Amino acid sequence: MLPVTALYAGILGLYFVWLATRVIKARRVYRVALGTSHRLVERAVRAHGNFAEYVPFALLLMALCEVNGLPDWALHVLGTVLVAGRALHATGIAQEPENFRWRVLGMSLTFTMLGVAAAALLGLAAATL
Repeated sequence: MLPVTALYAGILGLYFVWLATRVIKARRVYRVALGTSHRLVERAVRAHGNFAEYVPFALLLMALCEVNGLPDWALHVLGTVLVAGRALHATGIAQEPENFRWRVLGMSLTFTMLGVAAAALLGLAAATL
């Protein structure tokens, strides 16, 4: 069982669905069935796509950390940083004019989570060798 990772996977899964519905809504409003010919459709698509590009790998690292014994408090820190990073990035990229600070902060938090999780996983693996 991976209860901490499951909690954040559930939260992020719901957020993913919400981002997808924003894409659908933008496509309907701007009548773009395929592609991203309208700038606001492009923003919604990229917020959703960027989320899809980073979250699965982040959750994989988190699950591996959990299975290898990273304490729950550390997993909650990783999960909270990931959720915050993804929410800030999506908020920043979806706005027009774009709030570049939110976008950069969101990516910084996401990269921090990925780097810390990877380093923790290396430490956990090295401790068992």
